[in-house]
Amino acid sequence: MGAELIRMTAAELGSAIAAGQVSAVQAAEAYLDRVALAEPEVNAFLHVDRETTLAQARAVDERRAAGEDLGPLAGVPVAHKDVFTTTDMPTTAASRILEGYRPPYDATVTARLREAGLVVLGKTNMDEFAMGSSTENSAFGPTRNPWDASRVPGGSSGGSSAAVAAFEAPLATGTDTGGSIRQPAAVCGLVGAKPTYGGSSRYGLIAFASSLDTPGPFARNVLDAALLQEAFSGHDPRDSTSIDAPVPPVAEAARRADVAGLRVGVVKELSGEGYQAGVLTRFQESVELLESMGAKVVEVSCPSFDTALAAYYLIAPSECSSNLARFDAMRYGLRTGDDGTRSAEEVMALTRAEGFGPEVKRRIILGTYALSSGYYDAYYGSAQQVRTLIKRDFEAAFEGVDVLVSPTAPTTAFPLGERTGDPMAMYLADLCTIPTNLAGNAALSVPCGLAPEDGLPVGLQVMAPAMADDRAYRVGAAVEAALRDRSGADFLSGSPYAV
Repeated sequence: MGAELIRMTAAELGSAIAAGQVSAVQAAEAYLDRVALAEPEVNAFLHVDRETTLAQARAVDERRAAGEDLGPLAGVPVAHKDVFTTTDMPTTAASRILEGYRPPYDATVTARLREAGLVVLGKTNMDEFAMGSSTENSAFGPTRNPWDASRVPGGSSGGSSAAVAAFEAPLATGTDTGGSIRQPAAVCGLVGAKPTYGGSSRYGLIAFASSLDTPGPFARNVLDAALLQEAFSGHDPRDSTSIDAPVPPVAEAARRADVAGLRVGVVKELSGEGYQAGVLTRFQESVELLESMGAKVVEVSCPSFDTALAAYYLIAPSECSSNLARFDAMRYGLRTGDDGTRSAEEVMALTRAEGFGPEVKRRIILGTYALSSGYYDAYYGSAQQVRTLIKRDFEAAFEGVDVLVSPTAPTTAFPLGERTGDPMAMYLADLCTIPTNLAGNAALSVPCGLAPEDGLPVGLQVMAPAMADDRAYRVGAAVEAALRDRSGADFLSGSPYAV
């Protein structure tokens, strides 16, 4: 029975639990057993507590037995990226500086999913403080891609993407600052979405870059991702950037799966040199598929997108430099060298030197320099001006089209270790996703095939205006349905990984 349960979609599993065909405890046990089998190789999780998870599942079964009206995902397991605070499990952001830290409060995303009846399986691996594109920057070892264990699962939310792709979880949460949900979703053959900035609460999310960080969902199909996004989205007065507006009807759009009459813009700047041939082949096939389903496809130019990467790597490190100043060894977390002879400043320096990894240190140094006296206007200020130009490019494009499309990532999953010594090559993995973060729009990645060179997944990115997340889901669901109807498309069901 366990094998059958973990192959069900989250929507199917939720319906089966609601109908009394299976209990939340049985679903949790099936996934916990799968985690125990897969983890020695995948390393998707940083923390799993079987008893805590089963206690949550029993509580959901009791709530349902008492007649409580629960949501469509009640009893369905979910894995949380280890950047969302949880009172009953450690929250480390994959950093030694927070090793073993147990927060005194739940993140809004965590709390809302608990209230909706989802059962937390555990906390997933990630690039330290969400800084990376491969999950190789974790202080607790890299995660492996279930499609090919010699390759990365993307990042920074690579633990979440690998867990869902390896059938260790039906759903997972992640955060997208420059592509950290969409890029790992693409290279692991999953659906991953970046909601509109402010559409999902950042309260209780350990901050990397506050004007960019966006919580979002991972799933093996578009409807499951939409249901998860709806479950944790909505206005939160504890987040000053939260939008006080109705949640876009993403689940309804996912069920509609129709693009007839939609205007689709192909972004000219997000293709060409540096893109893997097989990625471009699958992308072009997806565009032709949309056209065959009744969409009107046109080419759109967004010239400022060519400067997005440079602007992002000034804005994000600057905000990281400011946000990570709170990890000072004085209040919580790691403390090194406090032997009674050293000053507070010396203890801070020793702790941060030991507790932060190389990539985090690199970005703190870059950001501190960009914010320093005499350089602020030249670097950070100029990058913010570029950000405005990118936003204007989006606004101009959306005057003529309903959505924009591009490859999600320039290449398929690259080998572990291939880019660790070349930060610029690593940063290029987010080339297609960064513009949306800078503008604050919504975007979604949906699997669109396997690259002929290596047989690894390729993602189609669908970008929509702010608070029009449902448009991206509508297009993603239509592509998913058409591919499944045409070929059966085994790649749409998760990786072929087996332990």
